[in-house]
Amino acid sequence: MNKINGYTEDEAKSLVQYICDGKNAGKTLSGMFESYAKKTGRAKGSVRNYYYALLRSGGDKRVESLLNGTGLKAEKILQFSEDETDIMLKAILTQKSRGVSVRKAVLNLSGGDDKLMLRYQNKYRNILAKQPERIERLMRECGLAEGGEDGARKKIEDEINVLYDKLASGLKEENKRLTAVIKKLTDENSLLKLQIKNYCE
Repeated sequence: MNKINGYTEDEAKSLVQYICDGKNAGKTLSGMFESYAKKTGRAKGSVRNYYYALLRSGGDKRVESLLNGTGLKAEKILQFSEDETDIMLKAILTQKSRGVSVRKAVLNLSGGDDKLMLRYQNKYRNILAKQPERIERLMRECGLAEGGEDGARKKIEDEINVLYDKLASGLKEENKRLTAVIKKLTDENSLLKLQIKNYCE
């Protein structure tokens, strides 16, 4: 069997057996990907991607033989509708505007479901690369600044500057008031000193 994502045939057999045993023990795929990654020194995402690539390697007799009798099969991927895609993108963009990374945003949206997280991430990246105007439109619809991330950052900076100006203006006014009070007290003190001097003479 040709390598898929760098796995040999023996490694493929090992993974298939590991997943079968884990499923029989009631373990989740996500947990098995993570534990198998630790066991083999591979990245969890690499294990997950390889597993699904293997299940979808139709036409290869050695792969079919490897999977025969395991009950392992790739579930049919349901495509996102246009509305679902927009809702998902808006959720990611909103979280990004708050400083959350795309990876963390899709993790939050997927509820920890690795397969769903990967679908969200791939869909976002695909649209970002092929339909940037759609991303800009959705940002406007969400009330986020135009111009992508730079625009969002500028909006935040502008808000901070306005707040700073208000604080600075308030401090200037307070400084003027205190300066006037100090001048008044200084004048009163000088007058009092003069009165005491005149009284003593």
